[in-house]
Amino acid sequence: MPQDVLLGKSLPELTDWIETTGQPAYRGKQLYNWLYQKGIHDLSEITVFPKAWREQMGTYPVGRSQIHHQRTAPDGTRKYLLQLHDGLIIETVGIPTEKRLTVCVSSQVGCAMACDFCATGKSGFTRHLQAHEIVDQVLTVQEDFQQRVSHVVFMGMGEPLANLEQVLKSIQSLNQDIGIGQRSLTVSTVGVPDQIRTLAQQNLQITLAVSLHAPNQVLRESIIPTAVHYPIEDLLDECREYVAITRRRLSFEYILLAGVNDLPDHAAELAKKLKGFQSHVNLIPYNPITEVPFQRPGKKRINVFKQILQDHKIAVSVRYSKGLEADAACGQLRSNLRRSAPATVK
Repeated sequence: MPQDVLLGKSLPELTDWIETTGQPAYRGKQLYNWLYQKGIHDLSEITVFPKAWREQMGTYPVGRSQIHHQRTAPDGTRKYLLQLHDGLIIETVGIPTEKRLTVCVSSQVGCAMACDFCATGKSGFTRHLQAHEIVDQVLTVQEDFQQRVSHVVFMGMGEPLANLEQVLKSIQSLNQDIGIGQRSLTVSTVGVPDQIRTLAQQNLQITLAVSLHAPNQVLRESIIPTAVHYPIEDLLDECREYVAITRRRLSFEYILLAGVNDLPDHAAELAKKLKGFQSHVNLIPYNPITEVPFQRPGKKRINVFKQILQDHKIAVSVRYSKGLEADAACGQLRSNLRRSAPATVK
């Protein structure tokens, strides 16, 4: 059963709750501000509340995690392992640039998609995250950086569309309670049948990023085993529906694996698949992990692949991973610590 906590609740919900504790309704707004603006971890921190109430309610769960481990890369990227209320560990990444602070959040503990190139996929699936556990990741990074988070990407551990109900609740909270615009939120998916269509019907202004990683079904199945349940043509048809319903451009993520999916023929085939699509392709040179033999292609191969797409009038850019020195590949830091200290990282 999900833990009943305060984080993730709306102002009306918090007001209703505060009244059940014997406090007047106006304290709901105070609690709301201390929860989302000040980022409290414990109700005893709310100094504007009566001391007797704080002592009585101080053990009521707010819903915040603890930083289990943290690592900072030379480029300023910070990767966190966060320990949840049940002792499980998830990953979160804070990515600063000159004008923004982006948080890469997890939506599950582990992942069932089993992508061959992903450290998270190698660790298996444990459970879905609740909405408050997603929101907490953003508050944690914001507090650690002492800087307002401007963008959130659902590109950490897990498949967001396999946990769509809680992801949608977290999007609502991030937007309405923390104040992050929907256009600054990106949800990444490898594809779950019918869920892109369901997401489209929510009438959101978020960005959808579809992890394609291959131009055909055979190759896609070889690196994403669960793709056997979702033919690439069906996936692309659902993506077209998404564009038609939302009138928003899609992003396609394509991790370049040396000698696997980065050949000129692959680029030409991909261009043919995406012709006429209202989309943008992000080419992502692979971030190597120790569990698998995949390698990052050289810059020449990357540039050839990009040029072929451009020659076919496909909007494309290359996105290099941040924080390589901080084990920033999805699931990598968690996996490495599990190997070195399995008793403390579940």
